[in-house]
Amino acid sequence: MTDRLDLDGASWTGISPKYKWPEMVSYALSGLVVAALSALTWLAGEWWGYALTAVIVVVTILVVAFTPRRVRAIGYQLRDDDLLVRRGILFLRFVAVPYGRMQLIDVNRGPVVRALGLSDLKFVTAAAASAVTIPGVPADDAERLRDRLVELAESRRAGL
Repeated sequence: MTDRLDLDGASWTGISPKYKWPEMVSYALSGLVVAALSALTWLAGEWWGYALTAVIVVVTILVVAFTPRRVRAIGYQLRDDDLLVRRGILFLRFVAVPYGRMQLIDVNRGPVVRALGLSDLKFVTAAAASAVTIPGVPADDAERLRDRLVELAESRRAGL
């Protein structure tokens, strides 16, 4: 029996390494805000307030440190019948989106991501919980990928 996903021999397309910067800044700012809020417990003078703040700071540092590796783990692969999206380090997630089921391919560019020349592609199918996103795709590649996927989706829907 062969491995249907062929994960080892597959040719994955990764996202831009520049995407690590908005992710790292976002996690760092969120962690600092939560740590500042937890520092309000210091007013009570209890030891657990200091411990809580220290734990939040350490967890934030670890999350920010592992973000570049997590960003490198995001990838996608155009296969014959579907788009396969991969993400995660410890908890790997593979999502296959059949071309014939794609209803919407949305290209999003927030201000920070746009400043880095990147885009996020979002794929929507008929299933409510099926929104799949590929973040951090270079803008030109995102446009080409969207056009290619629309073409594939139209040809596969016509064949249904």
